[in-house]
Amino acid sequence: MNNEEIRGKFKNNPRLKRLVDWLIMNPVQTRPRWYVRMLAPLYQHRGKHSKIHRSVRMDTPPYRKFSLGDYSVVESYGCINNAVGDVIIGDHTRVGLHNTVIGPVTIGSHVNLAQGITVTALNHNFTEKGLRIDEQGVSTNPVTIGDDIWIGANAVILPGVTIGDHSVVAAGAVVTKDVPPHTLVAGVPAKIIKTL
Repeated sequence: MNNEEIRGKFKNNPRLKRLVDWLIMNPVQTRPRWYVRMLAPLYQHRGKHSKIHRSVRMDTPPYRKFSLGDYSVVESYGCINNAVGDVIIGDHTRVGLHNTVIGPVTIGSHVNLAQGITVTALNHNFTEKGLRIDEQGVSTNPVTIGDDIWIGANAVILPGVTIGDHSVVAAGAVVTKDVPPHTLVAGVPAKIIKTL
């Protein structure tokens, strides 16, 4: 039985899904329970010579994929969260200090993310007037970051964005739309500054 068949069974049985979610995720702390985190080396893929610093918060429950490529690094005080979508990071990629990555996100190879960056494919729903925002759930739209990319400090990459190969995102930019390959973008919202 593959993962999609298992997910289908849970969708058809909401009580079972709630029970399994409760067993895996702490609903107050919104992170995997301590005993699930202890088993992380068994279900996370870490490539050869890759490194995740000890202070990184790894919110990676086993029902989604987390993969870190060869020679890649996740630096201190970051947060990686695949609770709502897979997080795939390629080879020779550096996720800098204090970065937050919330799936579903795919980051290519030879990517450098500076400090304080947020890459998120998650949005909270808020359109129902009669419900509190925390009752309306979340939606996701995958983020794809290609190969050979530099993202400057404190940039924000929002849901649904694709950043093309060999591009640069300037420090402090808020990327709301796709970035073509070989492009420098900057600003809030990010706009094309020049072709590389």
